[in-house]
This record gives sequence, structure tokens and C-alpha cells, in this order.
Amino acid sequence: MSARGRCAKVLPSELNKVCPERGDDPATHPKKMSDFEVVPNLQQSSSSVSKSRRKAHFPAGSNEKENLISWIPENIRKKECTYFVESSQTSDSGRIVCECGYLREQHLDDAAKPPIFLGKEWDPSRHIQEMPTDAFGDIHFTGLGQKTGKYVRVSSDTPPRVIFHLMTQHWGLDPPNLLISVTGGAKNFVMKPRLKNIFRQGLVKVAQTTGAWIITGGSHAGVMKQVGEAVRDFILSCSHKEGDIVTIGIATWGTVYNRESLVCPMGGFPAEYVLDEENQGSLSCLDSNHSHFILVDDGTHGRYGVEIPLRTRLEKFISEQTKVKGGVAIKIPIVCVVLEGGPGTLDTIYNAITNGTPCVIVEGSGRVADVIAQVANLPVAKITIALIQRKLSVLFQDTYELFTEGKLVEWTKKIQDIVRSRQLLTIFREGKYGQQDVDVAILQALFKASRNQDHFGRENWDHQLKLAVAWNRVDIARSEIFTDDHDWKPSDLHPVMAAALISNKPEFVKLFLEQGVRLKDFVTWDTLVYLYDNLTPSCLFHSKLQKVLLEEREHTSKAPRLQLHHVSQVLRELLGCSSQPLYPKPKQAERPRLSIPVPHIKLNVQGSSLRSLYKRSPGRVTFTMDPVRDLLIWAVVQNRRELAEIIWAQSQDCMAAALACSKILKELAKEEEDTDTTDDMLALAEEYEHKAIGVFTDCYRKDEERAQKLLTRVSEAWGKTTCLQLALEAKNMNFVSHGGVQAFLTKVWWGKLSVDNGLWRVVTCMLFFPLLYTNLITFSREKRLQPMGCLARLRAFFTAPIVIFLMNTLSYFTFLLLFAYVLMVDFQPRPSWREYLIYFWLFSLVCEETRQLLYDPDGLGVVKMASLYIKDFWNKLDICAILVFIAGLTCRLIPSTLYPGRIILSLAFIIFCLRLMHIFTVSKTLGPKIIIVKRMMKDVFFFLFLLAVWVVSFGVAKQAILIHNEERVEWLFRGVVYHSYLTIFGQIPSYIDGVNFNIDQCSPNGTDPYKPKCPETNADSKTPIFPEWLTVILLCLYLLFTNILLLNLLIAMFNYTFQQVQEHTDQIWKFQRHDLIEEYHGRPPAPPPLILLSHLQLLLRRGLLRRPATRHQLKEKLEKNEEAALLSWEMYLKESYLQHQQSQEKQNTEQMIRDIAQRVDALAELLDLDRVKRTGVVEQRLGSLEDQVHQSAQALRWMMQALRGNGFSSGEDVPAVGSSKALETKEIGLEGRAEESQPPYHVLARHLLYPGSHTLRFPVPDEKVPWEVDFPLYDPPAYSADHKDMAVQDPFSLSLESLLKINYNTMDGLIDRQSFHGLYAVQDGLPLNPMGRTGLRGRGRLHCFGPNHALHPVVTRWRRNLDGSIIRKSLKKMLEVLVAQYPLSDVWALPGGSLEPGEMLPLKLKWILRREFWPQFQNLLKQGTEVHKGYLDDPRNTDNAWVETVAISVHFDTQNDVEMKRLNSFLQGCDPELCIRWQVLDKRIPLHANHKQLLHKVSTLLGAYY
Repeated sequence: MSARGRCAKVLPSELNKVCPERGDDPATHPKKMSDFEVVPNLQQSSSSVSKSRRKAHFPAGSNEKENLISWIPENIRKKECTYFVESSQTSDSGRIVCECGYLREQHLDDAAKPPIFLGKEWDPSRHIQEMPTDAFGDIHFTGLGQKTGKYVRVSSDTPPRVIFHLMTQHWGLDPPNLLISVTGGAKNFVMKPRLKNIFRQGLVKVAQTTGAWIITGGSHAGVMKQVGEAVRDFILSCSHKEGDIVTIGIATWGTVYNRESLVCPMGGFPAEYVLDEENQGSLSCLDSNHSHFILVDDGTHGRYGVEIPLRTRLEKFISEQTKVKGGVAIKIPIVCVVLEGGPGTLDTIYNAITNGTPCVIVEGSGRVADVIAQVANLPVAKITIALIQRKLSVLFQDTYELFTEGKLVEWTKKIQDIVRSRQLLTIFREGKYGQQDVDVAILQALFKASRNQDHFGRENWDHQLKLAVAWNRVDIARSEIFTDDHDWKPSDLHPVMAAALISNKPEFVKLFLEQGVRLKDFVTWDTLVYLYDNLTPSCLFHSKLQKVLLEEREHTSKAPRLQLHHVSQVLRELLGCSSQPLYPKPKQAERPRLSIPVPHIKLNVQGSSLRSLYKRSPGRVTFTMDPVRDLLIWAVVQNRRELAEIIWAQSQDCMAAALACSKILKELAKEEEDTDTTDDMLALAEEYEHKAIGVFTDCYRKDEERAQKLLTRVSEAWGKTTCLQLALEAKNMNFVSHGGVQAFLTKVWWGKLSVDNGLWRVVTCMLFFPLLYTNLITFSREKRLQPMGCLARLRAFFTAPIVIFLMNTLSYFTFLLLFAYVLMVDFQPRPSWREYLIYFWLFSLVCEETRQLLYDPDGLGVVKMASLYIKDFWNKLDICAILVFIAGLTCRLIPSTLYPGRIILSLAFIIFCLRLMHIFTVSKTLGPKIIIVKRMMKDVFFFLFLLAVWVVSFGVAKQAILIHNEERVEWLFRGVVYHSYLTIFGQIPSYIDGVNFNIDQCSPNGTDPYKPKCPETNADSKTPIFPEWLTVILLCLYLLFTNILLLNLLIAMFNYTFQQVQEHTDQIWKFQRHDLIEEYHGRPPAPPPLILLSHLQLLLRRGLLRRPATRHQLKEKLEKNEEAALLSWEMYLKESYLQHQQSQEKQNTEQMIRDIAQRVDALAELLDLDRVKRTGVVEQRLGSLEDQVHQSAQALRWMMQALRGNGFSSGEDVPAVGSSKALETKEIGLEGRAEESQPPYHVLARHLLYPGSHTLRFPVPDEKVPWEVDFPLYDPPAYSADHKDMAVQDPFSLSLESLLKINYNTMDGLIDRQSFHGLYAVQDGLPLNPMGRTGLRGRGRLHCFGPNHALHPVVTRWRRNLDGSIIRKSLKKMLEVLVAQYPLSDVWALPGGSLEPGEMLPLKLKWILRREFWPQFQNLLKQGTEVHKGYLDDPRNTDNAWVETVAISVHFDTQNDVEMKRLNSFLQGCDPELCIRWQVLDKRIPLHANHKQLLHKVSTLLGAYY
């Protein structure tokens, strides 16, 4: 069997088709999915899942492999020659081959049989048959390591959508964000090393940063090899994740060497391919650095270029697809990059330019690229055949003799057309300022093409901005988009602002804020819901939201949609119970809002989109109270550092915002499983704490009182909590220990007393309160010269928290002394009055604890308050002491359990004494030590585990060796645990050593309950018989490990804890000090047991009088004006803080080094720029001088001709007055040159492909257009379309007999064959186009030979604001013009066209006007102004037929013009696909090029903006 395989003829299966077998034009396929199709989440488009699909190779038996094996043969074909016709040529080995290029044995069995109805000549259309492909799968390059890719053999007629489906669905490729088509020389060529490096680095950089596909020819030669090596070098220098660049090689199957190894009907997984350049001959090997191969098969062998049509169709199809990237939907842009190249490359560039694809030409790479680059800066008129001939002779030295004269003409014409489309042409020059990298050149080429593309309004600018956001190129957005050419309204940026937020592009967010986007206008309820709908799926907050939705779904019948009250529910868990819900739950079941496609923002489709979120009725009220807060929370919960920092800088309530962010991040870090993410969250939380400290420090330095107000101000934006409460909830010890916060707490601690009072003065006045009326104690109000009355002084003193604390401390000591006295001295069977006093005292303590438990100023509920109460350690100790006391009291009151009751009460006394430590926390000396003790208790707890191992192990071994069968449990415990424990402290049991053994100290049989059982002894001598040596060794080892090792370990742990805590002890003490101050700030002033009076008063007020509880919290609700002023002051100081931070960063040594390095680089670039500029200035001056000399020479030549014509000639020869050689070398910068004036000859009428047909014109360069110029090679084809629907048309054939019947230059019946330009020449019965050659004979698609008359009314009005005023731009009034889009046309046009014989109005104009308005419109035309009358450069023009039109300006100057209103009322569409609209007149309006020339004349006539 041959390598190609002997396959049976298999009819193409009609099953499992991707799409119907219709044309490849997407316009012929209506979209089956709505614009709101739910596709994978934006953040998942390049997720690890898709990447794993992309990188994985199908294992044997996998579902993916089975699907691929079944799908590809049913949908993708190959081509086989079915008829062997001997060719005159032979193979490389001299064997006979078929016309297809294959040997006889490489054909099917039926191919060599005698022909039946097949004919004798080989015809590809009949003799090549499609059948299921037999080459697909994974390709592994043998001997080159892990180089593995995907490949498939496809028919040259395969629909592009099938291939795109294969790549995206079965190969697992994400649709590209950019398509880079690299073309050029297919043979190896030499590039400068520097240029090669720049090209390689720039190409892979733009591919990697934008997520592009690179498409090449796929062979291991020429430009394809350069691309492959560039990708290889990039992959080797990057990590595995970063080095994922899709490089697709589209090659001809019949030219691939060693392709036999790829044939595998069931798929090669993998197919081994050998790259053998030495023996490839005229064929080519595949490049091992490409990731995917599409091998195009047309059934032939050895013929190059077969893949070009399919590659062109595939690239066009991909460029018409919509890709959602960065939150915006854009059509996939395509750019063509050209290196070197020959004739095929020129055709590729020409086709790309014709299709509107921008091209980047790399100058210096050689041949075609250099030819175009060298003439790209010249005016088109200067690009002549002679100039191209000279360029080719230099750059194509080896093959120049193959260029015929006809080829030179064709090349000149194509290069002229390429250069004429300068907006699509970008020349990359090494060392050009601002374009040092190829990636910048590629992106700038796309932006330049988009900017110069015709468009309505701001569509073009939107597209450019979408590209920049999708590619995350904020540098290009700043330099290319946000320029003076377009005024951006802030509302126009809202959709891309949302996209930048979702895709986490902080630089763009900063840019949009700089461009005037106001967060107050941007953030609406719907926008916020949309943002939360598009949370990063991997973030913890997203999973918590999903959990809330699942819980709600369990209680409701239908699946709930995400609403902000769900977000609020999760946020309250994170912020703590001190804050109120940020977003209230709506009262109605479902709040009406826009239906938004999740998770994408589609900006270029019809229907509801993100842009519609910002098109609201003025009366709609949005809830969002603080947009900065909302966006900040959204960014923080996703741990987006840079984004959150930008938003925080916009916040007004910045200190509360920073503390709240710190709290949220710390809570999320507790539940986060990923350790790296946890560390990032904690670091970011600490950073926000430092921000809050920095702002508060600046505020405190400026004004202490206002700074302290910021601490206790109730923040409505953050759930009616305070900065101080947020800091405490987040355990921000650094913030709470700040000097300003501590000064405020001290101020609260002293109440209305002056903080300057000594503690001894307070105690003295507390014991002898009449001293209050002396000057011993000062009050804070008295310092402000406001004397206080007697009762006021008394009330102010005894309600001060420090006095309340001291009185409660005194009360508590009294309680403990009385309690101790009763336990030790006065514990009678019947309680004494002192004991009853203790019970009463305890009852007051219980009442106070109950009050603290039920005190709920924020309305959290009893359950929540109980959980908060239990969390406090000292409250737990109080409950424990009270419960033990009640248990002891119960036993004490029962006579039979009097003694156990006393024991239990004694234990309660111990617990009450431990409660004293809480009182000592107020002391700056003892407080930190108590914290250290608490930390050391944890060390002891863990140490006991280690100690227990040694104690139990030694005790059990000792007991088992010494004593036989001790059955008393209490003595077992003593022997195993108690004695072993005492041994550590030196109390060694005497019986463990036989020397000190005394049998009187033990019980031989274990019958004495007060003595331990004796060890194993001799029955006769009563001496111990246990192994003393063993017990002594065990004892020594036990003491060694416990006394020396473990105890020293405990000391070391204590020391470490002490050192660690000691550094932060002051902070911890200051932080915990707040709890004590807040407790006594809200505590009743009377100490127990007198506190019962306060409780009784509280009960009467709440229970009987129904008065609300008096709030004693550290909160203060300010008036609106005061709050606004305070926040403005805070925001001002925040700005100064940020500026100070920036200045500090600049003063940082490392930053200064980086800045200096950047400045040195910038200086070097400026020096290079200066050199280039100086050279350019000289060149421009020389060019200008040459122009002047040339003009002077022309003027002198004209003068000499005029003189000669009047008889003043001289006998001498005319001297040469100018040289054209210098002009040929002149180059003016493409960017620095002004727009060329209108071309002197028709351009549209010389496009090579005639519209509506497959006919190619004969190439006519500009210099050969006039009939007067000799052009011997001119041999244009003939084409005349047959219009079956037209009653009047000239003959279809060009026979002289039929042409002689036509009367030119006069009225021929109803047909007017007179030209506006006078008499035209007639040659061989055919008129000649007065404007020159077009490259096509006949009448083309026009109806008549000679002039075809048309009428184009230009109906305009002034563009006005809502108030009726005329809108101006660049000080000129703006016009609106009436345009129409006719069926089967993609572009808009003026409402006019060809005039039928005998008609006054064009048929296309009648389509849009009602019949009754036709006479009135004719009157308007008569009153209008004629702006053009003559030849119209039209693509349908030929050598013998052309369009001449009359353009009439009909302008409505006033807004209330009756005729304009009547016109609007009579506008109609006879076809539902006909569109009519008033459009702003602008040079970028998407009309036919010749219609835009008419508009330019109208705008000039009216003095309007164009």
C-alpha cells in the first residue's frame, strides 16, 4: 500500500455538520443565538481549565480523543486524484507522474482504469474527489524533546467556520484577541542581527500580552522559521504558564516533506515526524516551533501557494468573530506583518490593503518589504515605473531579469494602490523614535487604521478604546486615543470603566478617572449588581455569596437572583455586628431592573447592554449612597491591591474606609485556604491600617479635638459605626495604641474631670467628698472659664469613669474581705447578718451582669448580645464564680451538706480573687504583666502535654516494677502520677532505693488505708528483691529529662513568650484598656450593693415609663453641616498624606536610582531623537529646495515654450532646466507630511477587481492613465454585464455592427449621450473615457456606452442642540446630511443615483420619497445650488462607459422650515431593509468615496465643518 493509503471511496457524511454548506460570508448566516448568550466567565476565558485542555494530549481511550476521532472524518475532508493522466514532467527521481504530481501507485485503485466519460485531459474540477481526511491528531517532532503540536489535513474547499470550530472546541484554543498574519519570504534570508532581535522580541511580546494567534506558512524556512525561533526563544526564557503562544502554520499538504508519517486514518496520538532539511529537495519540512498545523490539500503534489485562498478566507472569518476580552466585546482585529518577500508577498499585501487589513512593513528585511518601505513616503505621483524598476534592480539582483515589462507595470500599479492607503500602512524602521519595538508598531498600526476608518459618530473611537482595554495597553491609550482629536464625555467611558474594573486593570481605571469619570455617576444599583455578578470565581467572597444564595434557595421555590442585600449579608459577617446592613433588603419581592447578559458586557451588539445601564430616565432614583465605598468593598473582597488603592484615594470618609477594609481582609484571611492569598490579605490589611494611622496622625497634629471627633463620629456609609469601633473589631492594635486615640480614651476615662488631677486627689475627694468644693479637684469645664455649681460638681465627679472604677474597686475589696472573714471566722450553721450581707452583695453583682447581658443599644437581639457577652474572658470568669457560689450556697443552706457547701464557697472565693486581675489591667505597670501571664498560661498548657508523657511513663514503669497488684485506685494514682510529679521537685520515694527502705512505712498486704503497699520483698529477710540498679537508672533518666530538659524548655518558652510579648505589650495593654474604659463609661455610678438603686431606676424608666435607654456608647452623631465640614477637612489632610507618601517614595534610595536610570535612558533617547530630527530637518529642507527648483524649472520651460510659440525662439538648443533624479530619492516623513491633494486622475475606476464580478482590470499606473501617453502594453479585457431587469441598455457584445447603431455626443432617442465635458473621442465604435484609461473595455455594469447620467441631491440642515442653537466645532457650524442605506449594500450613500432615460428623478431617490412629494422635490432641486456637474470617479467606470452626475445642494437653513418638515413627513422606505437617517457631516462618515467628495464641496459652499 502506498504512503497515501488505499482508501475506499466514502461519500461525505451529512451527519454532525457544524453548519450548512452555504457561503462563507457571515452575512448569509443569521445568528441563531441571542446577543445575551451565556458563555464562560470573563476571568475563565484564559483559565487553567482551558489551558489544560490546550496543553494536554489525549490519552488513549479518553473521551476527547474519541470525540475527535469521530468528529474530524465526518466534518473535514481531504482531496484525492481519481484519474491518472500522464504528465509531460517527471518526478525528482525521473519516474512518470500524473498531472496532479503524484505517482501511479499513489493513486486510488480506480484511478488507473480506462476512462469512462472522464475525457482525455486532466481537469481538477472533475478528477479530484473529496473524502474523509486521514491525517490528524498530535504531531511529535522526533529528536527535538517535548515538541508536540496539533495537526490536521483539510481540503482546500473546507469552510473556515469548520476549521475555527475545530481549533476552539476540539483543540481547546481560546478565541484570539488579535490575529497576526506574518507573511514574507519562503526561502531563508539574512536579516541584520539587531533587526532580527527587535522583530523577534516585539512579535512574541505583542502575542503574549494581547493573547494573539500568529499565523504563518508553517514551514521550516524563511519568515516562518524566524517566527518559530522567536517563539522558541521566548518559551525557553519564560515560565511554563507565560510561554503559551499560539503559533498556527497553514501550509500546503502536497509540499510537506515526510508527510507520509502523518497519515493515520484513526488519528495520530502522537504521529512521529522527522525534520530532515538535508533531503527535502524542492519540498519543505514543517517548523517544530509551531503549536498547530493546518495542512491544505487540493489533491496535487509539489505545488506551492495552494493554502493562500483558504488562509485568506480563514483570517477574514476569524476577524469577523466577536471576542469578549477585558469586559468588552470587540471584533477580533487582524494585522499583517511583512518581512522580505517576493511576488506572492506583494499580492498578499495588496489583498490585505484592499480588504482593509492594516499592514506593518519591516524595513531592512529585504526585497518587497524594502521596496514598499522606500517609496511609502513619496507622493503617489512620484512612484513611477522607472522608479520601481530601479528599486527592483537593486533589491532583486538575482531575479531581476525575470521581471518583464508587464510585470513592472503590474508591480507599479499595486504599489501605488498600497501607498495610497497610507492609513493602513505602517513602516517599522529600526531606531525610529517612539517605535523602537515591533509590538508598538503593530498596535499603533491597528489604532491608526481604526482611527482613519469611516464611521458614524464615536463608534470608531469606542473601538479603539475597546482594543486598548482588551490588550491592557494604557500607554497607547494615552498617546493615541485620549488626544485633542476627540472630546470624551465621562458617560462615554462608563462601559469601558466597568470592563477595566472587572478585568482588574487599575491603570485604565486611573486613566478614566483622570479623564473625568465621576464615580457618583458611574456607580448605580444595576452597575453594582453587575460587578458582583462578575466577581472572580476563585475568590472567597464569591463562594460565600453562592452559599447565601443556596440557603435562600432552600426556603424559596425559585432560584434567587443576586441582589445587594445578599452582598450586605456577607459583608455584615465580615464587618462585625457593630455595623448596620449596608444595603437594605428591598420591600418588594423582585426589584425591577435591566436584564444584563452575564457575565459579558457586549458593547457592539443591539439590545440591552452595559451601555444601557447608563441611559436612565431622569426620574429614576438609585440607592447607592457612597459609590466610592461600594467600589472599594468590591475591590477589597477580591484582594485587588492596586485597584483598591486607587479607589481609596477617591474616598471622603477615608479613615473609616481604611479600617473597614482592614477588618474585611482579616476576616477573609481567617477562612482563606490558600496560604499565599492569606499572606497577601493580611499584608494588605496591615497596609490599610497604616493608611488610617497616617491620616489620623496628620489630623491629630492639625487639630486634636476635630481628630477625636473623627474617632467617635457615626459613619452612615459604614453601617452607622465609628472609626474606633471598626479598629477594635479588626483588632488594629497599632491604630488603637496611637497617641491620639489613647489621649481620647484617657479623656473619656477622666470624664468631666481634668486629666491633670492626681490619683491621690481623686481618692481623697472620693473618701471625703466635701473636699470637692475646694480647689483640690479641677474640672475640664472650669479650664474653659465656665464655673460649675455644687450639684453639677458632685454629679460630674461621681459619674466620671475613673471614680466609678475606684468606687467599684473599693467595693469589691470590701466584698472579698467580708467574704474571707465569713469563711474563716463567722461560718455558722445559721447565716449571720454578715453572711446575709454577702448574699445581698452577690445579688447586686448578678443584677449588674444581667444588665450588661441585656444592654442592647444597637438592637442586635438577645442571642447576639449573649454571644458577645460570652466571648469576653472576664465575663466567663464572673459567670463561673457566680455559679460556683450559688452551688455552694445551696449546699450551705442544707444542714447535711454544710461542710461541702463551705468547701465550694471557698473555691468560689478563689475565683472571685482571680477576678481582681481585671481591675489591675488599668495599671500601666501591672496591666502588661497580666497579659504576659495569660500568654505564658498557654505555654504551660502545651508544656503539660509533654510533661504528662514522661510522668505517666515513669510512674507506670515504677509502679509495675516495685509493687505487685495494687488494687486501690487512690494509691495507684498516688504511685503513678502524684509521687512521680513530686519527684521532679526533689521528694524521691524512699522505697525506690533499697538502702533507705523501711518496711514500717508501708503495708505488706496493702490493707492499711493510710500506707502504700510494700514493694516486692524477700519473705524471710523482709528485704527488697526488686532490681535496684534498674529503678535507679530509670529515676536518673527521668530526672534528667524532666528537671533539666523539660523544665529548661519551659523556661525557654517563657523567655521567648516574654521577649515576644514584651515588644508589643504596651500596644496590647493600650488596646485592652479600651474595654475597661468603655465598661465603666456605661456603668451606673453607684458601686455594689448600692448599684441596685440604679437598676431599680432603670427598670422603672424602661418598664413603666417606656423611655428608651440612655446610650453611653462612644458614639456621636453630628449635624450634616458639621459632618460635611469635618469630612472635607479629613479629605484635605488625606491628600496631603498621599503627597507626603509619594515624596518619601521618591526620596527612597532605590527609587532614586531607578529614576536616575529612567532619566538617563530618556536623555539618550532625546539625543538620538535630536540626531534623527536634525537629519530629518536637513532632508526636508533639501526636499523643499528641490521642489522649488523643480517648480522654477517648469515655469521656465513654460516661458520658453510660450516665447517659442510667439516667434522668439533661438537657434541654440534649449538648456536643461531641471533634473528629476533628485525627486526620485526625496522622502518626506509619512507622519510629518500633510495630506495629499486630490489625485489628478481617477482612482476608484482603476481598482484591479471590477465590482460585482471576477474580472480583473489591466493594471494602469498613474502615469499611463491619459490617452495621450503611449502605452503599447495596454491590452485590457472586455466586460459588459447583462441587466435582464433593465428595459434600456446597450448591446452586450462589442461587435462593430451593433455599436454603429449608437449615436454618440448627442441625444440618442431617450438616452442622453452628451458629456458635460464636451465632445469625447470615439474609436472603433466605442467612446473613450475623457479621464483616461481604466484597465477595462466594454460598459461593465453600467447601462450605456459613453456618459451615464446621474443625479445626487445633497440635502442638509444645521445640527442643533435641544434648545435650537446650532452646534459648532472648530468655530464652524456643523451640518447634518440625509443619507440612505439601500438593500444588499453595506455602506451608506446619498439619496440619488442613475437617471433612467426620460426621467427627472433617480429611481433610488423615488424609493425613499412618496410619489406625491416628487414634484415638490423637483422644485427644491431647482431652488438648490449646483455644486458639481461632470465626471464622477466611480468603480463601475470603464474605458467606454462612465458616470457623470449633477450634485445639487438643498439646504434648510432654519429649524422650522416648512419644506424640511414636509420632506421628513414624506420620507418612506419601499423596502423594509432600506434605512434613512439624518447624519452628522464629517470626513469620516462611511459613504462612498465619490459621495464624500460631493459632501466636501457642499460643506465648503456653506462654510461648515468637514
